[in-house]
Amino acid sequence: MSFPNHRPRRLRTTPAMRRLTAETRLAPADLILPAFIREGLIEPSPISSMPGVVQHTTESLKRAAAEAVELGVGGIMLFGVPAVRDAQGTASLDPEGVLNKAIRDVKAEVGDDLVIMGDVCLDEFTDHGHCGVLDSDGYVDNDATLEIYGRMAVAQADAGAHVLGPSGMMDGQIAVIRQALEESGHKNTAVLAYAAKYASAFYGPFREAVDSQLKGDRRTYQMDASNRREAILEVELDLEEGADMVMVKPAMSYLDILADVAAMSPVPVSAYQISGEYAMIEAAAANGWIDRRGAITESVLGIKRAGADTVLTYWASELAGWLKES
Repeated sequence: MSFPNHRPRRLRTTPAMRRLTAETRLAPADLILPAFIREGLIEPSPISSMPGVVQHTTESLKRAAAEAVELGVGGIMLFGVPAVRDAQGTASLDPEGVLNKAIRDVKAEVGDDLVIMGDVCLDEFTDHGHCGVLDSDGYVDNDATLEIYGRMAVAQADAGAHVLGPSGMMDGQIAVIRQALEESGHKNTAVLAYAAKYASAFYGPFREAVDSQLKGDRRTYQMDASNRREAILEVELDLEEGADMVMVKPAMSYLDILADVAAMSPVPVSAYQISGEYAMIEAAAANGWIDRRGAITESVLGIKRAGADTVLTYWASELAGWLKES
């Protein structure tokens, strides 16, 4: 006698059968590697809260980019840590500044074989750690910040970035950056909008990675964790302004948001598996509480299953190596 209700179990009988019938698949090209470069380093500096992740030197960053190409990783997102900061984040505009130079160096190393992305935000460059310049009352001045973002975007495009990632959640940032790019002749430079970026408790290790000077929080301009429908509004606004891709950040605690955005977006959707999400898995694995490889793979697969076309993850190269083995 046949039991139709056993049908799903018949498709799980062997690893080969499970591979054949998998509904969601990961590929190295789905992955984007976030990478940090710190000005003045002589050798890579480990980030204590993110085991396995470092602040790069120029040479180690170039090696990481070349490795990503060999492994088939889709892209690299660069974050710069300057030696000197000020209230305006002026180091972000310097053609020889740490981030612009890093983009140029990586472009010289790998050319167009890897999609090079630059973080368009002032938080790493300001002495107060906010994503924009502050007014006399200590609040982020949205419009004054947009003027700097436009110049910052052009500087990164001049350096060779293929994609710009405005992450500051300033109102109108996509329109201003798109206009600045068009006017400067960078019509083919794409914009990946951090469209639904939430104020999160899971950013802590990232702040160590960029030596953040932040006191307080960013809750007046990043989204509140309680809100779901608002994310669609934010995405729609960025799409209207010309975003080529959109992002949900964080990923793992916001899979409902990711699924909502993926269902409505006419452009590719990214999700950022952030530093705290990385650190939790690494810490649990280090204590022997979970299987590290299995947890990493499952966590990224879950993000892809929820609707992400691409995933920013600090495991991008390691995971890509595993995928190539299988």
